[in-house]
Amino acid sequence: MMDQTSRPVTTSEINSLRREVRGFLAAFRREGRFTPTVDCWVRGWDDEFSKELGRRGYLAMTVPTAYGGQGRTHLERFVVTEELLAAGAPVAAHWIADRQVAPSLLAHGTEEQKREYLPRIAAGECYFGIGMSEPDSGSDLASVRTKGVKVDGGYRITGSKVWTSGAHRAEAFFVLTRTTPLGDGGKHEGLSQFIVPLDSPGVEVRPIVSADGLHHFNEVFLDEVFVADSAVLGRIGDGWKQVTSELSFERSGPERFMSTYVLLESLIAEGRVQEHGSRQLGRIASRLAALHTLSFGVAQRLHRGGPADTDAALVKLLGTEFEGDVVAWAADEMDGQAHDPMGFIGQQLRIAQVQRAGFTLRGGTSEVLRGVVTRGLTV
Repeated sequence: MMDQTSRPVTTSEINSLRREVRGFLAAFRREGRFTPTVDCWVRGWDDEFSKELGRRGYLAMTVPTAYGGQGRTHLERFVVTEELLAAGAPVAAHWIADRQVAPSLLAHGTEEQKREYLPRIAAGECYFGIGMSEPDSGSDLASVRTKGVKVDGGYRITGSKVWTSGAHRAEAFFVLTRTTPLGDGGKHEGLSQFIVPLDSPGVEVRPIVSADGLHHFNEVFLDEVFVADSAVLGRIGDGWKQVTSELSFERSGPERFMSTYVLLESLIAEGRVQEHGSRQLGRIASRLAALHTLSFGVAQRLHRGGPADTDAALVKLLGTEFEGDVVAWAADEMDGQAHDPMGFIGQQLRIAQVQRAGFTLRGGTSEVLRGVVTRGLTV
């Protein structure tokens, strides 16, 4: 029997789905159900909107129907994701659970874990965080110091994670942990992943407040946190292989180049592009089209079941540079223009300027990504 997530999809089906999602979002916006925002997949937390997407079948699209998903393809999921981002819709609540937790559970989870989490992710009712980065490790994930020590019936986990989006609202998070001391096998060996409920005894979530006073990110401290053997994700010692596979989903999507789309579209729609900025706008449009093609290509590779690590890193690397350039261009276009600083464009520009620094950090720094791309292209 054919895996439904890799079945053939026609251009007509893709275009029909795009019109359907676009129509739904336009209607919701007219009704005042949401206000578009830059960086909506980080800033736009709305539980009810996520549940509405679940009811309409727009979450867990590549999850089999046996686990509550839609059994659709990566290409169809790409279209829905792109339309949500273009609309600046409030998708932060379900984003991590839908983007990378669900496929990781499908690939590595036990039957019990799949039954526990996937139907609720599909319904927009279960939210996750990701515990990879650490305060002293930068983007070198393999140097994590969080330790998991085997005890009777499970593990005791001690350490800390940083930049954990939504941990103050999420139900659980994946924690990358060293379960075997460093040895001759190198730092990529001896790593494991666990599913840790964020209300577990010994877990403390501390807010990281952005320059605009908002709270999206967190540090999470784990002090001898007990997790049962049933909370192991995949196999003990396979953490590095699992994480690198997971990063293909984290780095490759259109959110890596469409976080600033709402600002870009608004400047054009309101005629704010000055004559001297038209040529630069042409370059931006060309780069946006190229990034769309590259990211859609990753979705096609995932659709065929192939590896996408290198291409995903390239999407993130080029997308990060693009988004920063969009913010700089928008600021230049608005410089000297008479406009309401509290109006929509002024607000979105300020948000983008605050968020811009984070573009280069989340999902891996540009230096790390260049290494991933170089190794991938020379192997």
